[in-house]
Amino acid sequence: MKEEVKSSEKLITITLKTFYGLEQVLSEELNELGFDEVVVLNRAVQVKGSWRDVYFLNLHIRCAISILVELKQFTIRHEDELYKKCMDIKWPNYFSVDKSFVVKGAVFSDFFKHSHFPFLLVKDAIVDTFRNLDGNRPDINTKSPQVVIDLYINNSTVTISLNTSGLPLFQRGYRQSAGEAPLNEVVAAGLIRLSGWDRKSTFLDPFCGSGTLLIEAAMLAVGIPSNMERQHYAFKNFANYDAELWESIYDNAVKKRITALPCRIIGSDINDEMVTKTRRNLRALPIGRFVETAVHSYDEVKCPEEKGVVLSNPPYGERMGDNIEELYEGIGNWMKNEMKGFDCWIISASEPGFKSIGLRPDRKIKLYNGELECSFRKFSIYDGTKKLHKLTNVIDASQLSDEEE
Repeated sequence: MKEEVKSSEKLITITLKTFYGLEQVLSEELNELGFDEVVVLNRAVQVKGSWRDVYFLNLHIRCAISILVELKQFTIRHEDELYKKCMDIKWPNYFSVDKSFVVKGAVFSDFFKHSHFPFLLVKDAIVDTFRNLDGNRPDINTKSPQVVIDLYINNSTVTISLNTSGLPLFQRGYRQSAGEAPLNEVVAAGLIRLSGWDRKSTFLDPFCGSGTLLIEAAMLAVGIPSNMERQHYAFKNFANYDAELWESIYDNAVKKRITALPCRIIGSDINDEMVTKTRRNLRALPIGRFVETAVHSYDEVKCPEEKGVVLSNPPYGERMGDNIEELYEGIGNWMKNEMKGFDCWIISASEPGFKSIGLRPDRKIKLYNGELECSFRKFSIYDGTKKLHKLTNVIDASQLSDEEE
């Protein structure tokens, strides 16, 4: 949980970037972590907090790509003002001259004829600030910078922030092996939250690939951070880095000894090499030995419990030629015959595949997996017709009311 901010600590604006469609679940995740006042933006959310919170969130947050700390926000009337106002920022307060840096971000403004020019202006202001002190300047490193400055310009409003994460937070550090198109870890965490899984009932993935959904589900179920294996965070390169504070936050989060999962988490795949990769990824984690894995085709998987959640990322068809419709038709038949009582969630970029499932989805959510626009759909599998299921629920509710009276 979020610790209270000390009175001596200045509140800072913290922006958490995420993928399209995951803003609301990221907001809900922040609420769970103790952040009550969350502002939902486009592909981002914002909270107020302290540097302690920045460290805490980088370790704990599952549905964010990066965490930014706002340094300054101002307005400009023409492009020359950007350089002048960036020269007013005391850059040596944030990082030293021996750290390499880069300026990244997004610009939506008519003030600039060339899209890269604003980034050059901010870069020049940073370099000139350091050089004016003692003649030395920090190096620019576009591939692996130690410090990332985030520039966001919307019309005349400019926001300058520090990217405290550095590499995207979906680079968790636990993936030892991956397949050709692994599911992004942040997307996986978001899918699990969107599914409404209660972290107590069975979680099943019959197309587990290298195990990302299984790992994210297991880590969530026991409450240990998905980023526990990650070693690099950009905030460690900042002038105000508090190593003792970071170590206390990390030790408090990961010292928990895991003796069991609160539910069954089951994964399988027809490809034995992928299951081997899954097991390799699980082996290094404290939850690894409790996740059940097997080499099976999806249609060999039998319903393991009375209820639960199926959440899977089956092939989209890019490498399957004409077999995609047949595959999805088989998935639909399998869900109808074997997964009664389960909520089945499928993410896919294949509309012909979805049509072949032969079931009407309860929900459709537009998401992206990498550059691919996808749909995340829920299929509730009832024992009998949907109409009968709804009628049974009404009768049960009526009986419950009579008993309460």
